[in-house]
Amino acid sequence: MALSVWLDAAVAGVFGLLIGSFLNVVIYRLPRILELQWEREVADYAAASAMAREPEGSAAASTDASTAPFNLLVPRSRCQACGHQLRWYENIPVLSYLALRGKCASCGARISMRYPLVELLTGALFFYCAARFGLTASAAAWALFCSMLVAMAFIDWDTTLLPDNLTLPLLWAGLLASAAGLIEVSLAESVVGAAGGYLSLWLVYWAFKLSTGKEGMGY
Repeated sequence: MALSVWLDAAVAGVFGLLIGSFLNVVIYRLPRILELQWEREVADYAAASAMAREPEGSAAASTDASTAPFNLLVPRSRCQACGHQLRWYENIPVLSYLALRGKCASCGARISMRYPLVELLTGALFFYCAARFGLTASAAAWALFCSMLVAMAFIDWDTTLLPDNLTLPLLWAGLLASAAGLIEVSLAESVVGAAGGYLSLWLVYWAFKLSTGKEGMGY
């Protein structure tokens, strides 16, 4: 490859390291965010049911509780062992892990190898996309798909769940990329693939439910 292609790929790889750092946040926090949402919905439903059973005019306890914001952006990243809030130079992809020798700067607790692994994997995927397609919209589309698949793979590994927050956007992004000609798959092929994938999971779900009487993976 020409030197310019290597340089473009290297820039994309560095950007991929940064995206990988963000994906670590997504992998850790998204399942917890969804769990908190589910808990709030259950609490709201229980409170509504309790209020419906209360005699008219009786006081009902409020279920509203002020909680600190918890999403993909806040609070800032911190050590899971001691709560030490990471300074900017402790959050540089890969380099901070090496500089800290895989330990928290405050309490010395081990930092999981997962973090640099996700960063390096994402960086390598971005490098390949740029080397294969150049710094183009097609490369950006494939890099987006790779990022979402990395996040989904590790979330699935941790929780055996594939959040709709990721699977449905990935589905529509793939269809839109096909319609725009950004990937080497026609729109018709993408639609058939999406329908076939959904149908196969639907069949797995019902086959398991009919044979065991329980709900399982697939729908």
